[in-house]
Amino acid sequence: MIISVSRRTDIPAFYSDWFFKRLEEGFVLVRNPMNPQQVSKVSLSKAVVDCFVFWTKNPKSMLEKLPLLAGYDYYFQFTLNPYDQEIEVNLPKKAEIIKTFIELSNLIGKDRVIWRYDPILLTDKITIGDHLEYFNILAGQLGDYTRKCVISFLDQYQKTERNTSCLRVQYLTELQMRELAQGFVKIAKSHNLIIETCAEKIELADLGINHGKCIDDQLIAEISGAEIEVAKDKSQRKECGCVASIDIGAYNTCNNNCLYCYANFNQKVVLTNLKQHNKDAPLLVGELTERDVVREREMVSCKVRQSKLF
Repeated sequence: MIISVSRRTDIPAFYSDWFFKRLEEGFVLVRNPMNPQQVSKVSLSKAVVDCFVFWTKNPKSMLEKLPLLAGYDYYFQFTLNPYDQEIEVNLPKKAEIIKTFIELSNLIGKDRVIWRYDPILLTDKITIGDHLEYFNILAGQLGDYTRKCVISFLDQYQKTERNTSCLRVQYLTELQMRELAQGFVKIAKSHNLIIETCAEKIELADLGINHGKCIDDQLIAEISGAEIEVAKDKSQRKECGCVASIDIGAYNTCNNNCLYCYANFNQKVVLTNLKQHNKDAPLLVGELTERDVVREREMVSCKVRQSKLF
């Protein structure tokens, strides 16, 4: 099985000690976000974990612990945007994050560090020209340390509209999306980068941008050296190309405090959850209660086992 670490929160940035404790103990407990009293026990055994996919904006605290992943296959989805701390409130300066990106790539290889430039948003202060300028700057610094950049355009939900109301966000038209995409492709080519979209309806193949898979069976096959047989993730949106995985994170637990984030509903709740985190506990936040029902998650490797002839 593929383990997502995590779409719901930045585990490498804030919970890496907890994650490696879970790895040591061989399992993790995950609450069902739709039914919190329903808890899954997820095995982290090397026999069933085909790959970890880490999602992060700042994995600096995790770098020295990477040797503890020996025997596991993994790669990183590393988001690096042009926004300042008005939008990405608790992130360090970009120069520091770029340095971390390069260090990570040098440690594990450019094939296993995917650059995410998303979500793309416009405001009365951030224009298409600004995006093209900053994408060019970032591509120039990251081009030797990754092979792919994943882009997406901001999807507004009720909770994100509330959190971004102070920014006066402007919705991108299809014409604006294509203008940006065309500019990005030209820049990316000069730095030998491939661009793919994440969960986008818009078709940009004529510009050289295809729909991507963030949980990518083809990449996992290349990393592991084994054929991977896994279906599309039915729990994700129709436009999402990801294959099936198990996410071990929890909503309202990321302290990056990015205003556009769909995974945080309320920063006060996030701060409360941070206080309830115990790095030695099997749950990311809090403890089990008498009302909780724990069931062992069925775990099967996605690797195709070839039968021996002799």
